[in-house]
Amino acid sequence: MNTEKKEILFAKTLEQVRRTAKEQGNCISKEQVEEAFGPLALSGEQMDMVYAYLRQRKIGIGEPVDPEEYLAPEEKDYLDTYLDELQKLPQVSEGEREAITLSAMAGDTDARNRLTELYLPEVAQIAKLYAGQGVFLEDLIGEGNVAVAMGVTMLGALEHASEAQGMLGKMIMDAMEEYIAESAQEAKKDQRILDKVNKVAKAANELYAELHRKVTVEEVMQESGLSRRMIEDAIRMSGDKIEALIH
Repeated sequence: MNTEKKEILFAKTLEQVRRTAKEQGNCISKEQVEEAFGPLALSGEQMDMVYAYLRQRKIGIGEPVDPEEYLAPEEKDYLDTYLDELQKLPQVSEGEREAITLSAMAGDTDARNRLTELYLPEVAQIAKLYAGQGVFLEDLIGEGNVAVAMGVTMLGALEHASEAQGMLGKMIMDAMEEYIAESAQEAKKDQRILDKVNKVAKAANELYAELHRKVTVEEVMQESGLSRRMIEDAIRMSGDKIEALIH
């Protein structure tokens, strides 16, 4: 197996292992990990890196990690209140749940709405598995609830009611993971903007201190090596922070 193919297989295997762990309550056994990566014949050091990666993502090896450990105090308060409110919804037996699922699969609107309600506590439990990854628990729950509301309209493609939980669970996790990924990209973008503003502000401050007057865009360009567009963008994004130094 060439290096490129091995890297592709490694990435796919790692994603599958992570997904399996999520489906098992954020936990996976060492035997499962070793079996999954067996075909790649990884070294001991490489396997240690795999385990480190999983632990960084709050995945327990051999025993589950308590997801609430990664919740901020305000998130715990929100979750407790939210779950208390859900307890007020009418409860159903497994037989009733299956009947509702079958009706939802047949296209009954009321059944779809009721099934969405029944999945709200499960969405909250899944959201806890994604805690501590740079997004608010409330937002994760919101994304999961939207995924369920969409998912119940797609159950007609299934043959058996027993398949609904797996399908909806996957849609919930996919929605949350996509939201986390999008938030991470947005955070990187925000950081780039902040770095740009700070770089322009630093150059403008140094010139202002040296010349004892407001400086021009051209002077900042010469001092910093930054383009006019970058400086003007930084001024616009920073508001008064830089505008007070440049005219």
